[in-house]
Amino acid sequence: MSARPAPRKGTKEKWAERRAARREMILAAALDEFAERGFEGARLDDVARRAGIAKGTIYLYFADKETLFQELIRSALSPFVATIEVARSIDLPLRIVCERLAGAFAREVLGTRRKDIVRLMISEGRRFPKIAKFYYEEVPARAFAAVRALVRKGIERGEIVDDTLEKFPQLIIAPGVVAIVWDGLFDKYEPLDAEALLLAHFNLLFKAIERRTP
Repeated sequence: MSARPAPRKGTKEKWAERRAARREMILAAALDEFAERGFEGARLDDVARRAGIAKGTIYLYFADKETLFQELIRSALSPFVATIEVARSIDLPLRIVCERLAGAFAREVLGTRRKDIVRLMISEGRRFPKIAKFYYEEVPARAFAAVRALVRKGIERGEIVDDTLEKFPQLIIAPGVVAIVWDGLFDKYEPLDAEALLLAHFNLLFKAIERRTP
């Protein structure tokens, strides 16, 4: 008995796929443009040129340059933030979870163009407070909430002796920011193994707060 041919995609499905592909193409072109010229210097005309479309096409997807940049933040960095959020449900010691997240950060952020968005926020966020607020709510605030939940679980299990990391989740995330800054400024002079840096940081950090067994 011969296999049935796969059903053909309908017109609406094909249209939705083309629209999604074009949207991704615009976001990729926007990342190139923002990374090269910064938020202020980037122009939608140049984003359109990079994407090979008319400028007016961008407005079918994004209201303005600010909206485009906000969606770039959300689409590029939300997947990694979601990785941190999901880690709250992993039934492993806090240190091991943090070490796994260090590897994920090295692969999914520092090893990709996502790092350019973080770098842009570091360099330009202060001049554009509305975008900085959006970035904070989409990335650090969500990440900190997830880290605090992880730390509370570690405290409840008796793995760590105090709530320092719950009060200051920045202590866990800080070396990732250092790695991104280093990568942009000094990596060509002295390459940095970001994952090893994070693991060394966690080793020092957890030595100070882990409960000692007699």
